[in-house]
Amino acid sequence: MSIPASTTTHPEATWWRQAAVYQIYPRSFADSNGDGMGDLPGVTARMDYLAALGIDALWLSPFYPSALADGGYDVDDYRNVDPRLGSLKDFDTMVAAAHDAGIRIIVDIVPNHSSNLHPWFQAALAAAPGSPERARYHFLEGLGEDGELPPSDWPSHFGGGAWTRVKEAAGPNAGQLGQWYLHLFAAEQPDFNWDNQEVREDFHTTLRFWADRGVDGFRVDVAHALDKDMSLPLRSKPALEILVDDGSDPLFDRDAVHDIFAGWRSVLNEYDPPKAAVAEAWVPFTDRRLKYARPAELGQAFNFDLLQAHFDGTEFRTIAEKCLSEAQASGASSTWVFSNHDVVRHASRYALPDDSTLETLEAWLLSDGVSPATDLARGLRRARAATLFMLGLPGSAYLYQGEELGLFEVSDLPAAALQDPTWFRTKHKIKGRDGCRVPLPWSATEPNFGFGGTPWLPQPSWFALQAADVQDGAVGSTLEMYRGALALRRKLQTEESLEWLSGESGPLVHYRRPNGWEVLTNFADEPAQLPTGVDLSKVVLSSGEPAGKTIPGETTLWFAP
Repeated sequence: MSIPASTTTHPEATWWRQAAVYQIYPRSFADSNGDGMGDLPGVTARMDYLAALGIDALWLSPFYPSALADGGYDVDDYRNVDPRLGSLKDFDTMVAAAHDAGIRIIVDIVPNHSSNLHPWFQAALAAAPGSPERARYHFLEGLGEDGELPPSDWPSHFGGGAWTRVKEAAGPNAGQLGQWYLHLFAAEQPDFNWDNQEVREDFHTTLRFWADRGVDGFRVDVAHALDKDMSLPLRSKPALEILVDDGSDPLFDRDAVHDIFAGWRSVLNEYDPPKAAVAEAWVPFTDRRLKYARPAELGQAFNFDLLQAHFDGTEFRTIAEKCLSEAQASGASSTWVFSNHDVVRHASRYALPDDSTLETLEAWLLSDGVSPATDLARGLRRARAATLFMLGLPGSAYLYQGEELGLFEVSDLPAAALQDPTWFRTKHKIKGRDGCRVPLPWSATEPNFGFGGTPWLPQPSWFALQAADVQDGAVGSTLEMYRGALALRRKLQTEESLEWLSGESGPLVHYRRPNGWEVLTNFADEPAQLPTGVDLSKVVLSSGEPAGKTIPGETTLWFAP
């Protein structure tokens, strides 16, 4: 199926191309009723803060009814609000407040899997093998003499295997162990069967439901995993990496997934302006990832290149050049991100030794942030410089709640407080993502740092140093730097292009936007001489103050036209 991109001439049709989007993890943003869990009225109550920050859109992580087996990404009902977070009326109030403030709303859609409490899955458990109810998911007979072995060796993202066996409630084997169901994540997250037309149509209904309530766009979770090769016998895939670039992997980035998203685009184009969408597609092959971003599909796809990069000038420039070129070729705009709800906050990543790897991060978390030692001052200095480098680039900037406060990862959460399924499914070998989800500090002096009731994850005492009220109006604070950058970005942003003014390698990276706005970053530890012709009198924003004719190490400067 091929669905053409919208031909609307609506003046706001491309608002997303250079938008600054702020991700809210609702349970950890602001608690309005004192129950210790952030909620939608809490978001509405902080709308003035968000407007003053200068963002263009909010991206809400899942707020749907959920047992929270995976932090809300196990959805019980795609067309409702978790009563602990509010109601549909509260959602409508929040959307209206955001729109009144000039802020658009993007909601998270989780199409790869439902929760095991979703009515469809409950009906599947109650039905017999081969029933229409089971056809909405992936149920198969096991291997071995009595079906006691899972249908394949496929692993779960959260550790362990991707199959769980059920006790049959109907049919000739009622009361006995029977079929197995597929879950690429937790056992409480059974995967949908996207070959089933009923599944496809139901998600079209969900898209329209939220679009009709004023939602401006959708972030599509695990977009690359919807289509699977379920032909028997199932092919072996003992690891999660994608090793082929031709769409033939049994689980990920298969060609048929693009028919699904072409169908989504037809729904999104029913509105004027068309609804925006961005794919979370962890695909290592660029030309494959960009298919999700085509105008006839979702329109954008996250690139996580800068998120995964070391703090290195040559690496940052190479990535920026590559991603901008790729976005232009696909008809999309690039996307930039350093932190989100799934990764260690970038101020902490940059505080670790330069040669740190993913394994280093996991070991550091398991040590409660003790080993290897971190340099937090350097981490924050680098995070500020990297952020200004990124915010100057053409494309969409995706920010994660709390990064505007310079928050670090809460690396020493006690084991009893941890809730990430990764912690449990890996038998305590990987600590997981709770450290970046700790509720925000709004006030240095109020109970629970102004968040509300006793938070669902404990807040560290050092939050008092980075609370929003401490930084509000404080010259040089990270919050004020973000506010200044977002205000200037909105004012100075022009065509989606730039001119490099520095060499292809080295610690100094210097670029100019079409209207003459310039960004200069020193990625080295030590101060560097300013390039010839740079006029310090035109500096309008900095992550660290220049001294004389030098730019400090790990610092970014913005120059007015």
